[in-house]
This record gives sequence, structure tokens and C-alpha cells, in this order.
Amino acid sequence: MSVWLQTSRSLLRRPPSGDTSTERIRIQSLAAKDGEELPPGIFVYGGPWKYLTFLNLLLQMTFFGLAAASDLQEGKKSHSSLNKCKDLLFAVFGFPVGMFVVLLFWSIFAYDRELVYPATIDAFFPPWMNHAMHTFVFPILIAEIVLQPHFYPKTKQAVTALSLVGVFYLSWIIWVYLSVGIWVYPLLKYFSAVGLVGFFLFNMTVVTLLYVTGEKVNHRLWDVVIMF
Repeated sequence: MSVWLQTSRSLLRRPPSGDTSTERIRIQSLAAKDGEELPPGIFVYGGPWKYLTFLNLLLQMTFFGLAAASDLQEGKKSHSSLNKCKDLLFAVFGFPVGMFVVLLFWSIFAYDRELVYPATIDAFFPPWMNHAMHTFVFPILIAEIVLQPHFYPKTKQAVTALSLVGVFYLSWIIWVYLSVGIWVYPLLKYFSAVGLVGFFLFNMTVVTLLYVTGEKVNHRLWDVVIMF
């Protein structure tokens, strides 16, 4: 069994928490692919950990798990360390990264799907799963930020954290490419070294703007700037 499927099955053994039913359905569908030949565009090396969509899936599962645990607390849960940790995860990573995955994926898909999600994958992942991974997260994040106030860190600290994670992910997909000679995303093979850096900086700018947007929306809706 591939590392990719082993990871999916290990996640299935975890108990459900919070609003993670959709994420669990996605993972169950991945595990059900055991024994099937991978289509062009998907390769085993690095498992699912090389795909930002999968990492975002784990991120959202972790956030909603913490949110569920926070809701079960008694007393002034808004001041608890667990609630602050949950809000920090949502503010710095959950909202900007989740929105980034949706917006970038569908922007590239609309231009030329072969650059990000080749048609050959449709036989392996049905369209509903594509939407489960790249569409449904959008209304869920919008509902979360509209219906619930969140603690936000200082912008400089948040952007620094996002940048460090971004550099780590870029280094990881470059390592995958150097190891097997295949880019995680077909789009990347068309960039020169300078172009790749430019594309990365553009993406980081978009993620930063999404973070600031979340911060501003949180402030406007709840009429307070909550930072720590």
C-alpha cells in the first residue's frame, strides 16, 4: 500500500470532532482507492503531503476540532488558552490559506485545468470530490468569520508566520521535484528559476492580502480589534 493510502487510513482511525464530517468523507474516499492505478498527474513520492489541498484539509480539520473542544468548555471560554489557540490557527492560517486554495485553484482551472488538475484525474476523483476539496471550504470559512469573532495577532507576526510556512512549503515541493523530476503542479514546469520566485512572491502577496481582509472583516463585523 502506498504512503498516500496509509496516511488516509490512519486518519480514518481518528474519532470525529466538530464540523469534520465533510473532511472525513473526503479521506474515506481516498482510502477507497486502494489498489487502483494512479492516473497521470498523481505520483506516489511525498504522499499527499506535497499537495497544498491536502495540507489545507488537515488544517481545517484541526481548526474545527479545536473549535468543537472550545465549545465544550465551561466558564469564560473566550479567555481560555484553547480558544486563543483556535483563533490564532484560524486567523493566521485557516482563513487565508483556505481562501487561497479555493481562489488560486479555480482561477488556474478556469484558464487551463491541465496546469493544475489534469482531466485524467477525473476518472480517479469524481467531480463531487473536487468540489469537496476546492469549493465547499469557501462558504464554510465565510460562515465562520461572519458568525464568530476571533482573536487576531499583530499583523507583522502573522505575516512572518505565513512567510516562514510559505518558504518551507516551497522548499518541500522543490525537494520533491529534485528527487523525482516531476513538479507537484504541472504549472510550475513552465517557470524559470526567476519566474518561480516571482510566482511564489505573488502567491505570498495574495495570502497576506487575504489575512488582512479577514482581520478587517472581523473588526468591521464585531466592532473591535482583538489582538494578542
